[in-house]
Amino acid sequence: MEAYSGTVYAIQQSIISKLLAMDATSIKKAVTAQRAHLDIQEQNWLSYVAGGLNSKVKKTRDKRYYVSTYH
Repeated sequence: MEAYSGTVYAIQQSIISKLLAMDATSIKKAVTAQRAHLDIQEQNWLSYVAGGLNSKVKKTRDKRYYVSTYH
């Protein structure tokens, strides 16, 4: 279980880093996965990483992503 949570954490941090590099910090600044240059593995984990109420990564209705600064 530890290896799994470590993998999820690493992927989440990578996604957050790429979104922050694009300045995707609000709904208005949200970007698509392609625009953030997320690789296939990161894209596959997006629904999990951006799925929770307490998640730092948020998804808009039109499938763009941003990092919540209110977390």
